[in-house]
Amino acid sequence: MSTAISPNPGPHERPDADSARPGPPAWLRILIPVVLIIVWFVVGGIGGPYFGKISEVTENDQSSYLPASSASTQVADLQAQFSDSNAIPAVVIFVNDAGLTDADKTFIEDRTQALAGTQGVDGSVSPVQYSEDGKAAELFVPVADDSEAAATVENLRSVIADGQPQDLSGYVTGPAGQLADISDAFGGIDGTLLLVAVGAVLLILIIVYRSPLLPILVLLTSIFALSAAILVVYWLADADLLSINGQVQGILFILGIGAATDYSLLYVSRYRESLRDHRDRWTATWAALKGTFEPVLASAATVIAGLLCLLLSDLNSNKALAPVASIGIAFSFLSAMTLLPALLFVFGRAAFWPRRPAVGSGHAELDHESKGLWARTARIIRAHPRRTWLICAVVLAIAAIGTVQFRASGVPQSDFVLGETQSADGQEALGEHFPSGSGSPVLIIAPQDELQAVANTVLANPNINSVTVAASGTPAGQLPVTSDGVQVPPIPGAESAAPKTVDGKVLLEATLTQDADSPGAEDTVRDLRSDLSEDEGVLVGGTTATNVDTNDAALHDRNLIIPVVLVVILFLLMLLLRAILAPVLLILTVMLSFGATLGISALLFNYVLDFPGADPAVPLYGFIFLVALGVDYNIFLMTRVREESIRHGTRDGVIRGLMITGGVITSAGIVLAATFAALGVIPVLFLAQLAFIVSFGVLLDTLVVRSLLVPALSYDIGPRIWWPSKLGRPAEQGKAAAGSR
Repeated sequence: MSTAISPNPGPHERPDADSARPGPPAWLRILIPVVLIIVWFVVGGIGGPYFGKISEVTENDQSSYLPASSASTQVADLQAQFSDSNAIPAVVIFVNDAGLTDADKTFIEDRTQALAGTQGVDGSVSPVQYSEDGKAAELFVPVADDSEAAATVENLRSVIADGQPQDLSGYVTGPAGQLADISDAFGGIDGTLLLVAVGAVLLILIIVYRSPLLPILVLLTSIFALSAAILVVYWLADADLLSINGQVQGILFILGIGAATDYSLLYVSRYRESLRDHRDRWTATWAALKGTFEPVLASAATVIAGLLCLLLSDLNSNKALAPVASIGIAFSFLSAMTLLPALLFVFGRAAFWPRRPAVGSGHAELDHESKGLWARTARIIRAHPRRTWLICAVVLAIAAIGTVQFRASGVPQSDFVLGETQSADGQEALGEHFPSGSGSPVLIIAPQDELQAVANTVLANPNINSVTVAASGTPAGQLPVTSDGVQVPPIPGAESAAPKTVDGKVLLEATLTQDADSPGAEDTVRDLRSDLSEDEGVLVGGTTATNVDTNDAALHDRNLIIPVVLVVILFLLMLLLRAILAPVLLILTVMLSFGATLGISALLFNYVLDFPGADPAVPLYGFIFLVALGVDYNIFLMTRVREESIRHGTRDGVIRGLMITGGVITSAGIVLAATFAALGVIPVLFLAQLAFIVSFGVLLDTLVVRSLLVPALSYDIGPRIWWPSKLGRPAEQGKAAAGSR
């Protein structure tokens, strides 16, 4: 028996089979695509300038990552009532390893006065404090908490570097210094990231299509989709209807370009098929739209549904991604299903020059005797289906074992930016000469009558260096608190100094002996909260507490959202494929692929790149994108397999579906992997890890799961894969196949 599947089109595929059907008049066939093109070009013209403006509405300070409901958030809100300023503290430290000289001290005192006059400084600069070893000096500069905070820090750094003695080193660190370095890391997100992503996509499209015009049309579709998304997101963020930070902005850029290109690739593939079957461009366009609309809509709906599950998160940064990325996906779908068909209708077969699809040329990719990659893959699956999927499953399962080594309990904020930063170097110097927690104290809100009891509990912790209370009537605005009570310094004008009270509460500040963003400091905060849990009305906040609450919320989100995403996507797959068994198996294969990706990522991050760990949100984001996007490719494959199964039976349908969609889905996977890999140009640990996880995971899913595991498993199971639908009954399938002949 011959193993070839006839490349000739069936009755439903006869060249120009639909040409006799009545359609809209010629003028309307021209008007519709022209109007669509004009509308999109207008949107692109308006949205284009917002590529550079969207960073104006991003927030990269801690408030954009804070849990919406947490003790640290409440403390941050109450802290503002104890001060006339919402300044962010910058810690300035000077170090001379040989010991500070008189010239060094003179320079430091002079720079202290210059720092006080720097624009953006909001309040009084603290007196200089010298370390006990005589090698360092520190002071605190309050930086206005506004959009210019990062620029203010850069000005402070310029001030302390001006005329600095040769052996003296100066750093600006603390919360303000870290904010500036994070903002600087995201500085290339508007230009560099977009250029790298677009350049990578263009190169891949040129290789795939080997046509000068078609890649440009597809890329225009993606850029206009992103322009529309950015325009809407900017308007919503500017109206305070949603928040956006640098991470979300980067993901929007990548997801917008990648998704629109993927959807476009699928349409182009179907349009090329239609041009082989239909001489008339209008008929070919409608045939291509009918063939791609449902799977692309299902794909977009799946990704959006997965993203919207992030609204269940308690983290503002996660909640922000849900609507922003969903808007990007929605416009990617609209652009690929309206602008691209209009452009290709206008250009027709010329868009594919020099390889124009000829009418009646059939589908050579369906000939098993051909020597193409997908023909060889199909022969392997047909000959050894069970062996193929078992080998794939075992290899993926072995790789997934590495998941247990994936460290995602959080990283110090000083490691948030890759490479050397002044804030990280300054924090290291601070820890060598002063209490490491200087500049980022633990903040404690307590009832006034519990002040001493709370202070005693805090001071009893061995990792606390000192405790102060916010006060009025003293130049420093604070008074030290010891086990003997509040200490009023014997200086003129401080005689009437007393703790400041707001609504019967006081604000205590506890200086840690550890780095404020270290795991040890987080343990100290947890201990303090436990020790103070019986004291009603006591709240523990500050930088370290914010990190604790953020990590705890991220872990909670991960455990809640991942199961919800699986259920939602499974439900959508059941609706699309009209079956239960196939969707369940697809979900299981994607989960296996995700586990393998996470396992390999753990080995790379821990033993090759030596990363300090990962944010708890990294596995969640990786899961959202890999599961949603991984299911995408299975949707593209299985909708075509189902279509072919109705006509030719399940096993032949699997082979035909794989051979027809193999090239386009692989191209789409490579494009998406390349766009996500572009996130690696931003020197931020979170984005670098996400870039690898999603890029590698998409390639693994495209090249192994969708190309081998799913087709081989479906072929092995046969018609039962469609259980409990009628298509799952061999007798019914035989009737359908006979009816299509």
